[in-house]
Amino acid sequence: MFHFMRRRPRAFASKLALSVVALSVGLASPVLAADKTITAVMHSDLRIIDPIFTTAYITRDHGYMVYDTLVATDSNFKVQPQMADWKVSDDKLTYTFTLRDGLKWHDGAPVTAEDCVASLKRWAAVDGMGQKLMDFTASLEATDVKTITLKLKEPYGLVLDSIGKPSSRVAFMMPKRLAETPPDKQIPEQIGSGPFKFVQSEFQPGVKAVYVKNTDYVPRKEPSSWTSGGKVVKVDRVEWITMPDSQTAVNALQSGDIDFMENLPYDMLPVLEANKELTIDVSNKFGYQTLGRMNFLYPPFDNVKVRRAAFLAMNQKDVLDALIGNAKYQKVCGAFFVCDTPLATDVGAETLIKGNGMAEAKKALAESGYDGTPVVVMAPGDVTTLKAQPIVAAQLLREAGFKVDLQATDWQTVVSRRASQKPPKEGGWNMFFTNWVAADVANPIANLSIGGQGKKGWFGWAENAKIEQLKDAFVRAASLDEQKKIATEIQKEAYDQVIYIPLGQYLLPSGWRKSLTGVLDGPATPVFWNIDKSE
Repeated sequence: MFHFMRRRPRAFASKLALSVVALSVGLASPVLAADKTITAVMHSDLRIIDPIFTTAYITRDHGYMVYDTLVATDSNFKVQPQMADWKVSDDKLTYTFTLRDGLKWHDGAPVTAEDCVASLKRWAAVDGMGQKLMDFTASLEATDVKTITLKLKEPYGLVLDSIGKPSSRVAFMMPKRLAETPPDKQIPEQIGSGPFKFVQSEFQPGVKAVYVKNTDYVPRKEPSSWTSGGKVVKVDRVEWITMPDSQTAVNALQSGDIDFMENLPYDMLPVLEANKELTIDVSNKFGYQTLGRMNFLYPPFDNVKVRRAAFLAMNQKDVLDALIGNAKYQKVCGAFFVCDTPLATDVGAETLIKGNGMAEAKKALAESGYDGTPVVVMAPGDVTTLKAQPIVAAQLLREAGFKVDLQATDWQTVVSRRASQKPPKEGGWNMFFTNWVAADVANPIANLSIGGQGKKGWFGWAENAKIEQLKDAFVRAASLDEQKKIATEIQKEAYDQVIYIPLGQYLLPSGWRKSLTGVLDGPATPVFWNIDKSE
């Protein structure tokens, strides 16, 4: 991690960025200046604005501003009604969802069941839990203007958990005309039924994104709880301002030029915690898993022996020390499905968590047939929680005997480029790193990157029929003990074939001015309903 003193030369850039913020406020119209506005620096700038097109969390966060869900998950991990209530038939084969009254799209049109069926189908085409749900689905149709009927081929216990999952990809509802866009193409406009409206005319990728209160939105009466309950908007406007340099953002938070900063740099926490005008807290109490993902389509990682050599070279502690460097916020963990959960196990993870696999890695690489093909590693420098992993991994890979092409970029370029199936020499890639919130990886169905669906699956396109068969067995399991046994088998196969490399868990503190109240916690934060701002 960079230390505070090393960041002082950036002072000019910080002042310049703050001048831009001040200028934008000064040029605001009298009407906008009178609005109650939250100004936030998120973990990344927003470029892709279709929440089904990508699993990127900044796009998920955008989705929660603009769109709503049929059902949602509360803080007790229980699925609750959101846009719809539901009933389940006695034989557990038919789920009937009924839309609540007063739902309208941002263009004024009423929300219909046909819209929601089209939205579910688009989401299910690309989401891991959605795909598995569709494997068990006999039919999904609108039986009248407010009723969605899902019929199963056999009982499936994860119907509501799938449709109400809190994180990427979320089953957001959108008008049928947009939902009929193929999932590999982005929707042409942002029309949802959620608590905020997206201001397209003010959207400047790499600069800012703007949302205004949806005055037609009718919140549920229940209290807010994670992504469920009443989404009561208490401000007029939310602006996401892009500040790639964390020191600039910290300065802006302390001076009051911004109200909220999603990702605080760990080395600055002592300074920020001493500021009595700020609240520092961990909103996502379940934390994140960070991981490395290889491209299975091209050399050298199309060869499992080479993947094993790369895996053996990795060391979780080295990654976490560089990424976090604070024992309070980091945890070595070999569990694919998150430590301290019912499915947690260290099976297969010994060298990763002990950091003693380098000698074996060198031997495995020498015996693998590796021909010196450069490993193209994408290294984004603009997101605090994604800077360290590629740098540390590149060093470990080189030590093991790999040739590494570490390519500096930004996170939104990674988000776009990782979807490319072109060869690395033609703009493709061999390895990238990302983070999942714990809710996204806590079981084999939710964990999108554990899949073995080949080119139909997640970026990297691992193909593994055994894992897919085990996932089917997991959803049919009649007890938690049986699920644990199957999850352990999945983890063993995932480590043997190096489906991906878990690199540890961490907590991420956020900071906001004490003028903000009502900031919610949850597994998919931040959300901006329920937050009020005092002047």
